[in-house]
This record gives sequence, C-alpha cells and structure tokens, in this order.
Amino acid sequence: MADTARPTRPARRRYGLRPTMKDVAARAGVGLKTVSRVVNGEPGVTPDTERRVQEAITALGFRRNDSARILRKGRTSSIGLVLEDLADPFYAPLSRAVEEVARAHGALLINGSSAEDGERERELVLALCARRVDGLVIIPAGDDHRYLEPEIAAGVATVFVDRPAARMEADAVLSRSFEGAREGVAHLIAHGHRRIGFIGDLPRIHTAAERLRGYRAAMAEAGLPVDESWVALGPTDPGRVRADAERMVAGPGAAGPVTALLTGNNRVTVTVVRVPAVREGRVALVGFDDFELADLLTPPVTVIAQEPALLGRKAAELLFRRLEGADDAPRRVELPTRLVPRGSGEIPPSHP
Repeated sequence: MADTARPTRPARRRYGLRPTMKDVAARAGVGLKTVSRVVNGEPGVTPDTERRVQEAITALGFRRNDSARILRKGRTSSIGLVLEDLADPFYAPLSRAVEEVARAHGALLINGSSAEDGERERELVLALCARRVDGLVIIPAGDDHRYLEPEIAAGVATVFVDRPAARMEADAVLSRSFEGAREGVAHLIAHGHRRIGFIGDLPRIHTAAERLRGYRAAMAEAGLPVDESWVALGPTDPGRVRADAERMVAGPGAAGPVTALLTGNNRVTVTVVRVPAVREGRVALVGFDDFELADLLTPPVTVIAQEPALLGRKAAELLFRRLEGADDAPRRVELPTRLVPRGSGEIPPSHP
C-alpha cells in the first residue's frame, strides 16, 4: 500500500516544497492562530512572540499563500487605478499617493491609461473587474459610466478623481476648478488686463468646462466683454495650442490682441511659454497646474496650483472606507486650489 503521509519538514525543504504556517508555528514554538495573527497584521500578539514568529518566517523563507486567502475571503487585495495619461507629470504624485494608501491596507495597485478615450477607459475598467480587483480609482474619460453599475452592485468599490462620473452618482474627489480659474483671471484683471485669453483642453472634459466657466465668470464680474476669438478649446497638441496662442497675441481681429492668457492645464502652459511674446514677458500668463521648473523660467510662471497627491490620497482613503463597509450616499469631496504669484501673472499690459 502506497505511503500517502505528508512529507516531514526536512523532506519538504529537500523537495523544494513551500513552508507552511504550521512549519513556522513549530519552529517558533507557538500555535497556528498566533502565526496567522502575525502574518495578517492582527492584534493580540506580544512583542516577544511576534519577534520569534518573524524570525521563523525569515529562517524558513515563508510567504503567505494569497491564493488560498482570496478563496477564503473573496477578496484579491488589489485595486485598479485608471489614469488619463501615465506620462503626464500631474498624475505621478496622484498615483504615488494612491499606491501608498493601498500599501498601508495590504493591497496591490494596478495602473492603466485611458489616453483620454472613453471606449479604452471602459475596456480597461472591465478588464480590471474581470481580474477581480476589489476597487477602482478612475480619472474618467468617457461620457457615460452607467456600464459600471453592475460591477458596483457586485461589490467593486469605485471612486472617481479629478472629474466626476458621467450619468451616474458615485464618490468623487475633485479640485475646485471653477474657483481656481476665476481667481486666476481676477488676478490678471487686478494687474490692469482687460483683454484676457483662455486656452483650454477638450470642451467635453469636466475640468476644461469648469475652468472656462470660471474665466467667463471673472470677466463678467469685472464688467469686461469676452470676444470669442479670445477663447480656444481643443486637444493639448502643441501645434494647436501654439497656433491659438500666437493668433490671440497677434490679434488681427476687431477685438485686438490679448495682453494676458489663462492656460487650462500644465501641458497647455508648457507650450504657451515657448511663444515669443510670452517668453519675452510681453504677455502676462497664469497657468492652471504647477509644473516642474516653473519658478526657474524667465519670467517665473504664476500658477493656480492643485494638490494631486492630496487628490489621490483622499480618493484612496474613500475607496478603502467603502471596502470596509461604509454604505452611505455617494460623497463629493472638493479640494481648494492655490494661486502662486511668481512674476508672469503680475506683468502689466504693454498696450492699452
């Protein structure tokens, strides 16, 4: 009759089998439940006992069997983060903050980029759900997020960040784009500007629309007209942005050239600072979003700064709050922006 007994611990090591919690418990001289508490970070273990268990784990090369844990608890300890563009510097601190919160909760973060394409966002989100992530943090690109309702009903916690969900209610963490843009334009007006242009992102994007609304509100509050030739929305392609900036600065129309510009995000600003009139300080500039080396340019760039790391942290904390059982109504958290005067926004108009 064949011997089907479990291999002894020395035999398990000899045959390359992974050590188990029972092996760790035997080496540390403690019960199996004590090892489980240490491995899973649960309370109720004295420092000395925890030290012995950790030493046994190190000596044996023990690793937790997450596959068994997933089957037992129905959780994968992973979350997905869907960004607009992984290469955009704005999203680096946001992603890092989400990762740090996930790590503190023992979860793995999986990143993906929608490239500002609604269909690609949908495919990526559903692929993450198919891999059974516990939750999602999404910077939305699409205009209808009702496709997520079955996933949320099935228990996938979901938080939107930077922009709200479209056509459904869901948790969201946003910056106050309207107020920030209004403050930036008011700053230019206070320094004598009356013909102010706005160059923004695609009009369907929530943040672009809110910043345009803030621009118009500030102009209206000051009793200043807005010539539509001073407003340009579209892709952040450098060619498009540069052409619009040069057209506004040249001002061939009846409204005349602008003396100042508000740019709608960091990518637009980086293109606009290369336009000769802006680079030479003949046109004032306030940019939405701070960016690296903005303070070292000549003139240094005045910005409306967001806190992307705080956006990411708040979104991730809200996500794990949902995963821990909170079932109240969807929340909308709005974070303030901050005007940072550096020089480019304080240049007076060079012509009336």
